Amino acid sequence: MNTITVKPKILYYGTPVVLLNTWNEDGTTNISPISSSWALGYTVVLGVGVGGKALENMQRHRECVLNLPDPTLWEQVERLAPYTGKDPVPDYKKSIGFSYQKDKFEMGGFTSIASTTVKPTRILECPLQLEAVVKDIRIPDYSPDFAIVETEVIHVHAHERILKDDQHIDPAKWSPILYNFRHYFGLGQPLGKTFRA
Repeated sequence: MNTITVKPKILYYGTPVVLLNTWNEDGTTNISPISSSWALGYTVVLGVGVGGKALENMQRHRECVLNLPDPTLWEQVERLAPYTGKDPVPDYKKSIGFSYQKDKFEMGGFTSIASTTVKPTRILECPLQLEAVVKDIRIPDYSPDFAIVETEVIHVHAHERILKDDQHIDPAKWSPILYNFRHYFGLGQPLGKTFRA
């Protein structure tokens, strides 16, 4: 097979969409759709844009909720995409079409539900909701437009329909929305499983 060297405009090669809920100064919850995260054990690392409301909120109040929507919610996720909770809207966001929206729950057609421990509320419609505390925030000098945020998950909430039991999510019943080169996808057919499954 032939390969060529390319320089993609963006490098979202297929990661789950997260609706990141953070705590506003006025005691309300902000929702920020993000597409950069990975989990290792109960540590979840997030990639968050600098200059947005999510990072500002997590720097001030070190709690968040990571809501993972399934493919049926992609249009609701996309409804949130052109909005920011930052007022005034930063110039760089305004120049690419963002506008301010305070109530993202209403805008996305989502239902707010109280968290067990953290202040930001959860999104009822998302099959997985992870309450977390922020452990570290780092802005790399080699990429100053993004922050690397390390979180520790302290509570996992899951819709009963995607569970095998209280310790296992059923991968045949759970599918995240994948953000693949700025397009939304669900999972395809299962290919097999690892020996540790």
